Order: sequence, then C-alpha cells, then structure tokens
Amino acid sequence: MADPNPVPAARSGEGRPFDAVLCDVDNVIRTFDPRPLEALERAVGLTEGTTRKVAFSPEIDEPLLLGRITEQEWVAAIARALTGQVDEETGWALGTALLESPFHADGDVVELLRRARVRVPVVLVSNATLGLERDLEAMGLSELADDVVSSARVGLAKPDRRIFELGAQRAGVRPERCLFVDDTEENVETAAALGMTPLHFREAADLARALAPLFA
Repeated sequence: MADPNPVPAARSGEGRPFDAVLCDVDNVIRTFDPRPLEALERAVGLTEGTTRKVAFSPEIDEPLLLGRITEQEWVAAIARALTGQVDEETGWALGTALLESPFHADGDVVELLRRARVRVPVVLVSNATLGLERDLEAMGLSELADDVVSSARVGLAKPDRRIFELGAQRAGVRPERCLFVDDTEENVETAAALGMTPLHFREAADLARALAPLFA
C-alpha cells in the first residue's frame, strides 16, 4: 500500500549539510525604516535612538516578547519611561511611531528561503510580538515557512535554549541537523552550543553561502 503522506524526493535525500533551516525574522527577513521615528525625536529635542533604547530595555521589552502585554501596553510603558524627558502625549507619540515603523521584506533573503524550503523544512524562530503573523501576512509571507515559533505565542524568548529546541521539534529534526540563522551573536552562540550549524547573519550573501551546499 502506498504511503498516504509521502516525503517529497527533494526533502528525503541524504548527504545534506543540514535537514532544516531555522531563521530569525527581524533584521534578517524584515528590515525596519527608523527615519520617521528619528525625525520625531529630533523635532521634540531628543537624541536619535533614545526611544529605542528605552523600548528595548529588558524590563520593558521582555513582557512584550513573552506575550504578557499587548503592543499598546508596550507603548504605554515606553511613554511612562520617557517621563521627565518629554510630556505624556509626546511619549505616546514616540512609542506609537516605534510600533508603527515602516518595514519591508528583503527579497533576496525571501527567495533563498523559498528555494531552501523545496529541499528541507524552514521554520521561523523569532522574538516577536503577538502581531507577528499579521506582519508576515502584510508582507505576503504567510506561506514562507513550514511553521512559525513566535516568542509571544510560546512564552519563550531567545537566547533561551528551549525556543531553539522547540524550533527543531517543529521542523521534525534533531537540533544538530539544523542551520540556525540570526543577526544577534548571543543567539548564534546558543545555537552553536546546541550543536546547530550557526550563521551570524549580516547580509543576504551570508545566507546564500550557507545554503549553497544544500542547492549543490
């Protein structure tokens, strides 16, 4: 009797350098445009980057990434943290400008991941808000990967090794058979400690080189 769920030939071969790709989203697939926020900071007399420094401090960012607060609650926390530097209304405007920063997908990275997915499972592993799925849809990338492991959905955030292990589990392979792609050195180090093939991403050419043996 034929297997009712056959594995595609391209995914069933042996001798590959890895059997799955685990890939970060922000600063790998997705790039944000900081200019609107920076313009607002200049207009209200703040140094560029002030809002991001406040927003991404662990005490404000971590609850968002673990799904414990909503995006609007995050904006409120940013506004409170900016008290003394700007008034409440301006703090809300700055937090909202950060939340609504324009973004776009890197077409070269997307194409590489689509090619890779023909051969091996691709799973997105991201420290993200509850809006990640909405943002992927907005970029036309809802079908880019076989699965999405969002920190806000699973209550785990990189560099916690458990979210790496969950990514491998979702891909259906052992951690040591995964290529792990991330722009943050600490996350790459954790992946390496788990036996994954690590890629510290800086540009699409890095990913192309890492995937070249898969395409050979």
